[in-house]
Amino acid sequence: MGKLVALTLLGASLALIGERLLAFRKIMNASLDIEPVEPQNCHLIEGLEYGSEDIDILPSGLAFISSGLKYPGMPNFAPDEPGKIFLMDLNEQNPKAQALKISDGFDKESFNPHGISIFIGKDHTVYLYVVNHPHMKSTVEIFKFEEKQPSLIHVKTIKHKLLTSVNDIVVLGLEQFYATRDHYSTNFFLSLLEMLFQLRWTHVLFYSPTEVKVVAKGFISANGITVSLDQKYVYVADVAAKNVHVMEKHDNWDLTQLKVIQLSTHVDNLTVDPATGDILAGCHPNAMKLLIYNPENPPGSEVLRIQNVLSEQPRVSTVYANNGSVLQGTSVASTYRGKMLIGTVFHKALCCEL
Repeated sequence: MGKLVALTLLGASLALIGERLLAFRKIMNASLDIEPVEPQNCHLIEGLEYGSEDIDILPSGLAFISSGLKYPGMPNFAPDEPGKIFLMDLNEQNPKAQALKISDGFDKESFNPHGISIFIGKDHTVYLYVVNHPHMKSTVEIFKFEEKQPSLIHVKTIKHKLLTSVNDIVVLGLEQFYATRDHYSTNFFLSLLEMLFQLRWTHVLFYSPTEVKVVAKGFISANGITVSLDQKYVYVADVAAKNVHVMEKHDNWDLTQLKVIQLSTHVDNLTVDPATGDILAGCHPNAMKLLIYNPENPPGSEVLRIQNVLSEQPRVSTVYANNGSVLQGTSVASTYRGKMLIGTVFHKALCCEL
């Protein structure tokens, strides 16, 4: 009798895992083919060989790019190279990326930059906030940008028990920011189970020197985050659920969900077009190819534009799509005066005219 019960339980468990694996393949768009969408005059950016995970652009057209992310489960083509922050001037005819020097006193060898966000102080000082994963932990680094001889001066490292598995941040005040947590578990195998069973355990938190709190829950994998031009609304991407959450920001920094924009692709980082207020989303059309990397059949890239975000029916259009032959694993897209800069998790970056 005991053997029969054990066999029954084993069979049920295997059936459940099989069903979940089939569902997981469907969720990850494992069989999806990509229809190409090519803007005008696109060219790859020199110098960005090992990723361009996140991009933030100053009003002057200077773009900061985080590169060299080492993330569990993703390909890593430069395991012994520390991460870097690159700078580009999008006012140039053919802009090139140059790595920014970082001041002494900061552990550059373990630098593993992820999401970034710019904050401009009242005295016009530019600060760059960087999600860092030294030794696979999570911190937020604050740098001051020196433009005359382009470099980053390390100001402060922020640590907190709630700053775990941090993916992206958006800074709204000096040492005041929202951050996303993309996995509940810090173990890679257990984090895969979270996605396999679609467990809504991740969240958005608010950090300040006087208060740290969770302000939004119920995400499978909270990823990119940004804020509307008027700073009244916060947009959060749930990469595993393939959607974007529109949240109203309150005076006490709490967030209330207004709506969810459901998409058919895996949404990574979000930016807001400074000219229109539209959301630009870097997306992974076939996320299975990110987890199981094959250079002969690489992951593709996709960028969506979401217009009329607060309306009953936002308009979603594809502004870039490629099967991986040009750009692999798009994570972000950002615009400046008719130019669009597209970044990737572990590959190159592309600059196109809109």
